[in-house]
Amino acid sequence: MKTSLSFPRHGDKKNSSFFEEYLVKLLEERDQLGLTGLIQEIDAMMLTVDPGKSVEYIAELCLMSPYQYQETLESDSHWSHVLRIDLSSPDLIIREVKHAGIQGIFRSLNEVYPIGSSRPHSRYIGEVLRVSALEEVVKLQHVRGFRFFTAEEIKRLELPANFAISKPSPYTHNIVAYTEREPEQPRTYDLGVSSISSEALAACEQAKIRQVQFGIEQMLLPVDHLATRVFSQNREVAILEWLSLSSYYYWGSIDIIDQNSSTNITKSCHFEAEAKSPAKVFTANNTPFFVNHLKIFPSPTEDFVRNYGPRLHHIALAVKDGEFNGLENIEYVVDCIRRQGKGFLLDVIGSKSEGLIQIFSSASEHSSLIIEYVQRFDGFQGFFNKDNIAELTYAAGIEEELLRMQAEAALNVVKANIL
Repeated sequence: MKTSLSFPRHGDKKNSSFFEEYLVKLLEERDQLGLTGLIQEIDAMMLTVDPGKSVEYIAELCLMSPYQYQETLESDSHWSHVLRIDLSSPDLIIREVKHAGIQGIFRSLNEVYPIGSSRPHSRYIGEVLRVSALEEVVKLQHVRGFRFFTAEEIKRLELPANFAISKPSPYTHNIVAYTEREPEQPRTYDLGVSSISSEALAACEQAKIRQVQFGIEQMLLPVDHLATRVFSQNREVAILEWLSLSSYYYWGSIDIIDQNSSTNITKSCHFEAEAKSPAKVFTANNTPFFVNHLKIFPSPTEDFVRNYGPRLHHIALAVKDGEFNGLENIEYVVDCIRRQGKGFLLDVIGSKSEGLIQIFSSASEHSSLIIEYVQRFDGFQGFFNKDNIAELTYAAGIEEELLRMQAEAALNVVKANIL
C-alpha cells in the first residue's frame, strides 16, 4: 500500500496554509497509527425517507441504477431496506420511518432549513466503512478526539447495533460508521427482523424488466462518487475530517470560478476503482452568502446548503463506455429513463474529445438526491471537466431555487390555514 501522501496532486484550487500543514500532519499520523491499513472501503451508504416513500424510491433507484432489492429489516419505528449490486461495491440502506411524528437527531438536522424542513425525515445519513479491527479503530479515533454514539444511543436511534457510529459531523451533518468484516464474510446489518417486502420486491422486479426491455441493464455500473455540499467556511475542515476518519487521500481541488465554487475530490488509498469504493467529493462556495449584497456572486452551492443544510447532493453512477443505436451509452440510458417520466436538469454535456460526458437528473421527490451519470471514454482517468461542472452546478441551482419557492409557498398556505 502506498503512503497516504504519495499520490499525485491535481487541480488548480489554492488551499490555506492551515489546510496544507494539517493535511500532512493528519495523514502521516493516520499512517503511523496503522489506521490507513485498518480502514478499508465504503461498505454501504445509509439514508432515510419520509413515511410511505421507500417503495417508490426503490422503484426509482432500481430503474436508474444497477441496485437490486435484497431484504427488509424491521425495528420498532423503522423499516430498513437493503439494496445491493454485488459484494464488490457498496450496499445502499434505505430507512423509512413508520410514522411522521418520530423525532430524532437526523430529523433535527433538517428542521432549520427551508426545503429540508418540508421533508423532515428525508436525508442522507452517511457511509459505512469496513474495518479489520473495530475495537482498535474506535480506540484510536477516540484518542484523536472523535466522538461516537454509545450502544444505548444506537439502540434508541435504531441504527445497526453491530456498527460503531460517529456523531454527526458539524461540517457535513453526516455520520461515519465502522463495521468489522473480512472481505469474504457476508455483510450483516443488525437492524431488526429480516423479511422480504412483497411491495419492494415487485417494484424492483418491474424496474429490472424495463431495464432489460430497453437494453440498459448492462450499461449501468456501480457508484462512481458521492458529492456533499458544505458551507464555504467549512470546505477545508470537512475534507480534513473525512480524511481523518477514512483511508482516503486528497486527490485535489478544481476552482469553478464561473459558479463561485470549488469541487474537492478524495479517493481511496486501497482501491483505484471507484466501483469498489466511490470517490468522496466536497463542493463549497468560494465566498459566503452574506457578502452577496456587496457584490453579486453566483451562489448555487451556498444556496443549496442554506436551503437543505450541509448534506449529500448527488450520487454519481458510472455508465459503460460504448455506443448503442448511434448514441453514446449515456445518451441512450438517459433517453430511456426520460421516457419513463424521470426528469433531467439539462442535456448530456461534455464530449469524447474531452474524455467524459455527464448529466444530472432532477432531485428525487423521495430522497431529495440527484442521480448523476458519468461516461468516461477509452479509460480516461480524469475526474471532472471544469466546464461540465460549471454547467451542472448552474442547472442544479435553478432547480433548487424553484424548490425553495415551492417550499415557502407551501409553508405560507399552512400558516394561513392555522390563522
